[in-house]
Amino acid sequence: MSKILDGLFYSESHEYVKVEGEFGYIGITDYAQHELGNVVYVDMPEVDDEVEAGAEFGAVESVKAASDLNSPVSGTVVEVNEALEDEPGLVNKDPYANWIIKVQLSDDDELKGLMDAEAYKTFIGE
Repeated sequence: MSKILDGLFYSESHEYVKVEGEFGYIGITDYAQHELGNVVYVDMPEVDDEVEAGAEFGAVESVKAASDLNSPVSGTVVEVNEALEDEPGLVNKDPYANWIIKVQLSDDDELKGLMDAEAYKTFIGE
């Protein structure tokens, strides 16, 4: 059974966003990292890049597959998790502590289109 945290917003493509003020921390869900297996590489955008809700911003590669990362929200990248460059497997250890990018949110209304923890549990069938 996947770990799903209350208070986060979840997308159908298995990314989450943790909102703190005007910023959002985006990563992949526990369900997603289980499905991928051992993550060996995380492709991330650059600081100051713009991301758009529903659009690709990077990729996660595992020993089994590569998967595009789609941003659940729009905004400007203010930080990337540099620890993942040296140790991408941190995503497998705790995907919620090891977010991929931090963005300055440009439209809070986009959060309304995402799932809460209960809806995400139902979505993945748990």
